[in-house]
Amino acid sequence: MRTGRLLQFSDVHFGVEHPHACAAALEYAHATPTDLILITGDITQKGLPDEFAAAGEWIRAMPTPRFVIVGNHDVPYYSLGARLFRPWKAFEDATGHPAHDGEFVSDNVMVRGVVTARGWQARANWSKGVIDLDQTRRAAEALRQAPVGALRILACHHPLIEMIGTPMTGDVKRGDAAAEIFAEAGVDLITTGHVHVPFAIPIDLSDRCSYAVGCGTLSKRERGTPPSFNQIEWTAHEIVVTAIAWDGQAFKPAQSWRLPRRQDTRHTESAPDPKHPGTLEAAMT
Repeated sequence: MRTGRLLQFSDVHFGVEHPHACAAALEYAHATPTDLILITGDITQKGLPDEFAAAGEWIRAMPTPRFVIVGNHDVPYYSLGARLFRPWKAFEDATGHPAHDGEFVSDNVMVRGVVTARGWQARANWSKGVIDLDQTRRAAEALRQAPVGALRILACHHPLIEMIGTPMTGDVKRGDAAAEIFAEAGVDLITTGHVHVPFAIPIDLSDRCSYAVGCGTLSKRERGTPPSFNQIEWTAHEIVVTAIAWDGQAFKPAQSWRLPRRQDTRHTESAPDPKHPGTLEAAMT
């Protein structure tokens, strides 16, 4: 039986990072065999050069392979020019990962990244999320090509659907529509950060075989929960998401969610057709 494990970190916010938790997270990652280290945005607090330097050093100290996407705090906060014309250059220079259309593929897991943050947008709060349908189409098309049996993951910073009870919202424009399209493409998990609270729930907009998985923070901006990250493990029939929380001295397993795994993508005859888009995806073209 094919099994797998990845660690998801998010919202480290270098500049206001929790230094002891960050150091202990590195130790945990090196002590835990994984298929992938996934980091879902907000690696800095204000996008300053020294913050990116510290974030890049911490990321490079993680085991490989690694996959990193951007968050809204990874835009240079004080540079209007950079915000407008090159919002992700500092992120790409620091991490070595592309902001757009990045992906990781192995026989066991595929991750595709989508940028939901913006350097600017036509509303007052630029921290909120946006996903456009061209991004969605490209990502859904890519995820349909995932190896049969591989866990399919869409990684972005903002939750595409709103989570009840979290201390803040992502308010992602077109998020619901995108979540439905990704479910149609056979996505198992949509992994996100932003709200600093771990969660794992079925996406009710879909067939309930796709799940929204949120990650906590490793910063001092805790919002009522301790620093944490996610350990995601899977077998042929189940996905287990465990929030690994900081108790002041070490990281220990806290809350867990056991999620039945979708079965259609495990068989060639029932997996989404890699050559032809589904109904919702086709409607965008």
